[in-house]
Amino acid sequence: MKEGDAVGTISVYVLPVFLLSVFMMAFVNKTNAFDHFVEGAKEGMRTTVSLVPNIVGMIVAIKVFLASGIVDAIAQFLNPVLTAIHVDAHVLPLMILRPLSGSAALSVTTDLISIYGPDSTVGRLASIMQGSTDTTIYIITVYFAAVGLSEMKHALKLGLTADLIGFFAAILAVSLFF
Repeated sequence: MKEGDAVGTISVYVLPVFLLSVFMMAFVNKTNAFDHFVEGAKEGMRTTVSLVPNIVGMIVAIKVFLASGIVDAIAQFLNPVLTAIHVDAHVLPLMILRPLSGSAALSVTTDLISIYGPDSTVGRLASIMQGSTDTTIYIITVYFAAVGLSEMKHALKLGLTADLIGFFAAILAVSLFF
């Protein structure tokens, strides 16, 4: 049997075996699995509804930020700094957008790879930056809203610091290994 065939066969049976195991455990513990499922679904819906205003607010703020031209202004302002440390300025929009929006950052990465190629310095740098950082502001907004916290300044500082470390690690990795 080929490796791909084994994975395909296993994946067909994983969900049914899992569901059967859940129902068997519910039967052994004399609990109603369906009632627990329905209660979990209700709680999930309440959480989703409570998060919608925060998500909509973040999406609107990101769209306004992108449409305002601030990204281009920041990129133009920081271009001399990046040039001085031998970093291609084309990745700067990615560095600005990545903490805000995963889809916008992925779009920038895709554009950079299609223009410069995946094996170019810019393509490699964009790929590593995309993979080594996260949408910090979006994540903090959603997670803090989900648990009802409003004080997020320390988490925001730490998250953005982690993003900066990821960006500089990507720059270092590309300069050392490529």
